[in-house]
Amino acid sequence: MKHLFLAVLLWSGWCAAHEVRPAYLELRETAPGEFSVLWKTPMLGDARLALEPAFSGEAAVVSPKVARRAPGAAIQSWTVRAPALRGQTLRIDGLEGTMTDTLVRIEFADGAAWTQRLTAARPSAEIPHKDSPFAVAGTYLALGVEHILAGIDHLLFVLGLLILAGRQWRRLLATVTAFTAAHSITLALATLGVVSVPPAPVEAVIALSIAFVALEILRARDGNPGIAARSPWIVALAFGLLHGFGFAGALSEVGLPAGQIPLALLFFNLGVEAGQLLFIAAVVALAWLARRLRARWFELVPPYVIGTVAMFWVFQRVASF
Repeated sequence: MKHLFLAVLLWSGWCAAHEVRPAYLELRETAPGEFSVLWKTPMLGDARLALEPAFSGEAAVVSPKVARRAPGAAIQSWTVRAPALRGQTLRIDGLEGTMTDTLVRIEFADGAAWTQRLTAARPSAEIPHKDSPFAVAGTYLALGVEHILAGIDHLLFVLGLLILAGRQWRRLLATVTAFTAAHSITLALATLGVVSVPPAPVEAVIALSIAFVALEILRARDGNPGIAARSPWIVALAFGLLHGFGFAGALSEVGLPAGQIPLALLFFNLGVEAGQLLFIAAVVALAWLARRLRARWFELVPPYVIGTVAMFWVFQRVASF
């Protein structure tokens, strides 16, 4: 158990150190052939990720670069002159050696726009003459799936809910539905600016909610079930509202395309739900396999792992206030 505890602490530290945060590049045409540039890159401690946008054709910098800091990111802005930006290939130099991706948004003076997600496996793309709603939908759908599958804290919370719900499919369906409905509401409200909450306390309380679920699992095993074990959908609904603010924080890091905000928000949320369903399906399949193999550890170990990692995050996030 001692070795398991140390392994869990190391794993939780690794998760925190390898948090995936996207970069964001925005170009807006302010005059014929002239674009204002906003370039936001993630920070690792005091160091900015060595990522730089590069164009295959003419794109001359015509103003000094202005730099500033934001929580977890470095932001630069400047102006470029690119008379023939359409048809050029945009590449993010250094992206292939990272664990992050880059969301690109280019708006032209004639109303046309282009939104694209570049990754380590695909760090470049050709700028077309006009973006389509299908491209925006696909980009934000992929961002949603990626965020939930890379969000270890959200997945551990969902895992705890699944354990509490047990093998009763109605309870499981009600719990998952409640969590989905709750975080969808606060995701939309926070992203649209209707509600604003400071991100640091939200992240700390999200970690605390995971620890609470782990404790409720252990209480139920000892024959003293609490509200979470008796009605897991209530806990999913209450804490789901909080997790929605966490999703909104991730979405705010990349922004939403002007003129297509409802579409991008909808498909980001659909991506989150799709990723969540993939995770649930994987857990259910593993649980079935563990029962067939009579692997008792699969039932005994998870709440201890969930609780240990969650408390590590609580202390870490509170210390960062």
